[in-house]
Amino acid sequence: MNPRLVAASLVLNVFLIGAVAGGAGWLIGKSNSGYSLESAGGRLPAADRKIFRQALREVRRESRDVILDGQAARREAANLLQQPTLDSNALAAALERARNADVTVRARLEQRIIKFAASGSLEDRQLLADGLLRRAGRQPPPAKKSP
Repeated sequence: MNPRLVAASLVLNVFLIGAVAGGAGWLIGKSNSGYSLESAGGRLPAADRKIFRQALREVRRESRDVILDGQAARREAANLLQQPTLDSNALAAALERARNADVTVRARLEQRIIKFAASGSLEDRQLLADGLLRRAGRQPPPAKKSP
């Protein structure tokens, strides 16, 4: 069997497995909130939670073109992987476009969460902090040094 075909098949399978795992994680994450800043918003009081979610939906709506570009880049990468001859440069460029789109949307979401946190109460910020700690894995507080 052609080594390039085997490599392309392997890369495609990794992408497909990642997509399935990501989708499953997304579905599981919807029922298990509190593991990121965004999902920690689900623990906010009802009125604040509504404002928080509306703000994030607004960011996604404003980022629609970027999201669509990222999706198109992933489709392009998948198409390139299926070609008889792999164009590594084009594949790298398509994956870079997808990654840049993802980073752009994430940065916009984070900036909106910062804005929300800055206008919220200490209790709300503590709920968001708890989401960060859950995501990072709770660490014991640093030991206090005696003088």
